Amino acid sequence: MIARRFQLAMTIVATLGRGGVAAAQGATDRPANLSGDWMGVPGTVYFNFIHRFTASAAPERKVTNSPTFVVATPVAARMLAGVVYGTNSTLASRFPNEHEYFVRVTPWLQRGGGKADVGVQLGYDDAAQGVDAELGVARTLGRVRLIESARLLRRPEASGYDAAFGGGVVLRLSQYIAIAGDATSVAGGSLGERTAWSGALQLQLPLTPHTLSLHVSNVGTATLQGTSRGTLQRRYGFEFTIPLTLRRYLGRRQSAVSPTNADTASGPVTHIQIRGLSFHLPDGPLPVGTTIEWRNDDPLGHTVTASDGSFQSTLIEPGRTWRHTFATPGTYSFFCTPHPFMRGAITIR
Repeated sequence: MIARRFQLAMTIVATLGRGGVAAAQGATDRPANLSGDWMGVPGTVYFNFIHRFTASAAPERKVTNSPTFVVATPVAARMLAGVVYGTNSTLASRFPNEHEYFVRVTPWLQRGGGKADVGVQLGYDDAAQGVDAELGVARTLGRVRLIESARLLRRPEASGYDAAFGGGVVLRLSQYIAIAGDATSVAGGSLGERTAWSGALQLQLPLTPHTLSLHVSNVGTATLQGTSRGTLQRRYGFEFTIPLTLRRYLGRRQSAVSPTNADTASGPVTHIQIRGLSFHLPDGPLPVGTTIEWRNDDPLGHTVTASDGSFQSTLIEPGRTWRHTFATPGTYSFFCTPHPFMRGAITIR
């Protein structure tokens, strides 16, 4: 039965057609209880604050809150390391405060030419007193992002392991708004354990790198264990993401033009303004040899990252510019790494 479920989940993902760029770095790219294999941007520390509330029955209706804190940062190419600290955990009676120390790697990325994002996560959960593992596959098709997950979980306060299988979907309604949902079930779960689920309204806060998730779920913490084992309690809450770019605090001040491709252009120069979290593109194709100069007129940093990896800017701070010369005909699509919903394309002839 377990083998059939896993094979079905992987078959669904494998048979999906080609899609667009998938980055999944904020709440608008994933449901509340699945990671979507996000890696983050090198040189950035991510702090996610998750708060969920329950209320007791009438007449008391006592409100109890359960904060979860996630801190993570890329430590190598396609490798993310972090810790999840969940309070008021119900996983094990001896551990009201649960910790998960994890490492996640993504050997294949959709934006790198693969058919999907594929990631593997290993983590040690002190409440379960064992190592947990997850294989995740995610695929972006236009405005829709699909996620499948297969997990191996240490049984809390018992010997052996459980297998869990989950899936989720994100539908982007606009540049700043998405709706999402997910469900994960433990195969042969213990008595009283329910399918873990969530439904969410996901928001990108304009002119900031922050995202906000307003959601309802039946799980408390954000560990692999916590997001797999559902309870009878319905919890309402939110998640707020705070990416901290270390270069802004520790790096040297950026020059007006990035050193990469910043030499004097020998051909025509076309300017692309970055404003309002959008690339304002030129009309029509451009001649071979054109130098594009991107100017950041937003109050936060952006990058210009080629979808095929052929060029990559540094972090372009507000008021700064970055140039690249196109010597080969073709259509070049690009996006902003910290804000993957920002996309553009130019044609060179």
